[in-house]
Amino acid sequence: MYTLENVTKTYRQKERTIHALKDVSLSIPTGQLVAIQGPTGGGKSTLLQMLGALDRPTSGRIALGEADLSGMPDTKLGRIRATEIGFVFQGFNLIPTLTAQENVETAIEPLGVAADERRRRATEALASVGLGDRAHHVPSELSGGQQQRVAIARALVKEPDVLLADEPTGNLDEQTRDEIMDLLEGLHRDRGLTLVIVTHDSAVARRAERRLHLTHGTVTERA
Repeated sequence: MYTLENVTKTYRQKERTIHALKDVSLSIPTGQLVAIQGPTGGGKSTLLQMLGALDRPTSGRIALGEADLSGMPDTKLGRIRATEIGFVFQGFNLIPTLTAQENVETAIEPLGVAADERRRRATEALASVGLGDRAHHVPSELSGGQQQRVAIARALVKEPDVLLADEPTGNLDEQTRDEIMDLLEGLHRDRGLTLVIVTHDSAVARRAERRLHLTHGTVTERA
């Protein structure tokens, strides 16, 4: 699925050069559930941006399947993000004036999907996360856990091969955290999704098949 070869990412900050990633080489097989942990500023978000085709490395190579993301034009990267990769964020990022159904539909509207097909796929996606009866509620009428389920449905409606989750349980209480992780694990298992989760929560990380730790831009494996 993913192959990273000697990936380095640097940023200029006034007189300083910030090394967000340092010579990272790893592979993530198709269908694996991976957790990424590490301190703030260790490079977790930068690595997720690379995996999500949101940024390119300063040097090195990153590939998703046969697609080399490192030198791909922006238009092709945008297409990959729109069709092959689903994103889930800590802050849900829902549009407050839209219903759950409409929020989910926004993910595939730019793809030129007909309105009837958008509604059908959004309805199915909401049902798959247990929110079939909340389709016409706006975010303010939903709990935090329900809002995150809408966000997951929005990611799933694209029918992606990869799901990238950045602190998906960070705003949730312990019980709701476990419910969301049960949902994500079930989707990973039933759909064969490659699932990569960035988390500070060791209880979340322990549920992954594989744990990576990022410190000062360097990746190590954790048992």
